[in-house]
Amino acid sequence: MAGPTRAPLITTAFVALAAADLAYFTAHGMAIFALPLYVVGPIGGDEAAAGIAFGAFAVSALVLRPFAGRLADRFGRRPLLVGGALLLASTFALTAVAESLVAVIALRLLAGVAEAAFFVASFAALADIAPPERMGEALSYNSLGLYLGLALGPPIGEVVFDAAGYTGVWLGAAVVAAIAATVVLVVGETRTAPPQRGGPMRIIHRPAIPASLGFLTSLIAMGGLLAFASLHASRIGFETPSLILLIYGGTVVVCRLAFARVPDRVPSLVLGTAAVTAIGAGAVIAAVWRQPAGFVVATVVMAVGVAFSTPAFFSAIFATASPSERGIASGTGSAAIDLGLGIGPILLGLVAAPLGIPWAFAAAAAIAWAGAAWTAGLARRTRAAAG
Repeated sequence: MAGPTRAPLITTAFVALAAADLAYFTAHGMAIFALPLYVVGPIGGDEAAAGIAFGAFAVSALVLRPFAGRLADRFGRRPLLVGGALLLASTFALTAVAESLVAVIALRLLAGVAEAAFFVASFAALADIAPPERMGEALSYNSLGLYLGLALGPPIGEVVFDAAGYTGVWLGAAVVAAIAATVVLVVGETRTAPPQRGGPMRIIHRPAIPASLGFLTSLIAMGGLLAFASLHASRIGFETPSLILLIYGGTVVVCRLAFARVPDRVPSLVLGTAAVTAIGAGAVIAAVWRQPAGFVVATVVMAVGVAFSTPAFFSAIFATASPSERGIASGTGSAAIDLGLGIGPILLGLVAAPLGIPWAFAAAAAIAWAGAAWTAGLARRTRAAAG
């Protein structure tokens, strides 16, 4: 006897949204390659200036994500998707003619505005498109655009730089971002619920905060790995330190493809607990097994946890929101990304400076396991409320 028919996931809108994400984050990846070199080269800054230019992006993105979520619920997803991609294209095109550090920083702040609009609206649109019972699978597949874009963008940027210099990279990134804006038009408007009228203007979705805190701990730990991976790898004997990041990214992509349906079969907070526990375990392995083989094992374990953490926590976050609240829920949850990837390297760097990188990994493990305990408590309370 045939089982129940599953609602379709791979639709034209779903594929178009994934393609737009891939183009958008590929453009970002090209900028990641070019920005520090551009600042210390033609702009005439130093490493500190390059860090400020890079970090300015996260500041404006963090501040504006909640507002972007509210706008996505009020005016729809498509205006923010198209507007965010076009604004990013404009910032890259203008960076090609920027002649001062102040101008570059100002453009990076504008890029953060674009990020807030596009990223929040993209997640909200995905929640609109995906069948509720396949939300975890949808998140697993869709997030590949982000990872593949950030992985492919830097080598593409390097190839373009060799052929056409910095101007070619910035204009090329602008073209790729504009392609994302064009592809988004195929997605169309996905908002199905009318906007809520009256009452106070909410920019934070309070029911999503508890799950977002668990998600934040995973991102702080992951931020520490990304910040110190190449340096630690070189100190323990890796001949090609960048290989560790390739192993990390490859593991995440493989797991999300091979186990895309797992987040829909395991309760989201239970899976989130397991994911953050794995991230902490990987950090402990990195702290105590200070050899190349140990760091490979640690990276793989952490990457497996990361592969499941985003689908698990965003499934939990969207479960707290009605269709008319998906934008602000997306803004609340995705703010953890900026906080985690911004706070993580700074916090763990303060540990690494006096004590060494292994102690920073140990601190990352403690943070992750605290998050696992918090998320496990949420899971128990959710079960008790449902039962």
